[in-house]
Amino acid sequence: MSSVDIRHIVFDIGKVLIHYDPQIPYSRIIPDEAERNWFFANVCTHDWNIEQDRGRPWEEAETLLIRDYPEHEEQIRAFRLHWHEMVPHAYPETVSLLERLIAEGRDVTMLTNFASDTFREAQKRFPFLTLPRGVTVSGDVGLIKPDIEIYRTHARTFGLEPAATIFIDDSLANVEAARAAGWHAIHFTDARVLRADLVAYGVQPLGDLDDPGLAVATRA
Repeated sequence: MSSVDIRHIVFDIGKVLIHYDPQIPYSRIIPDEAERNWFFANVCTHDWNIEQDRGRPWEEAETLLIRDYPEHEEQIRAFRLHWHEMVPHAYPETVSLLERLIAEGRDVTMLTNFASDTFREAQKRFPFLTLPRGVTVSGDVGLIKPDIEIYRTHARTFGLEPAATIFIDDSLANVEAARAAGWHAIHFTDARVLRADLVAYGVQPLGDLDDPGLAVATRA
């Protein structure tokens, strides 16, 4: 892979750069684990939440659920109200890699499934999200990974050559879709493995992960 000419590096955000876990506030809001699991499986489901990532306004999303589950109105509204608790911190080692790549003059962008408003909130809380050259936010463009069109949109927007692009994502489905779009892709598991994978693609030097390197604000 070292013979590959990588000129563009694209990062996912959730579970790659910042932690995301809706269980954090809901462990307090719905203390009973069985009841909480039922709520996520039937009310504020993954499929419901992903539509906000596709661009549906929160008010519309809440109204739809409250119509069907009026007895859970307070718990439904809590999802957006307490969203900030779901993203409590960043991953310092991955953020350090991101910052080093940018400092070395690499072309770094981001491609993320994120609601428009919560992404802007995340940028304020985690300033390193403003460092890359740009970002495609699913909620802004009305497309979500792993729809191949969002990869094509990102490439067109930022002038990326697919064969010279490498994408980093924690979702295997999103990684496979990037490859289908003609990109190289890395399935993220942790920062040390990511560093080794990037080096294998000829993206080096990246410094030592034990070196604190650049200043990183990782906790909001």
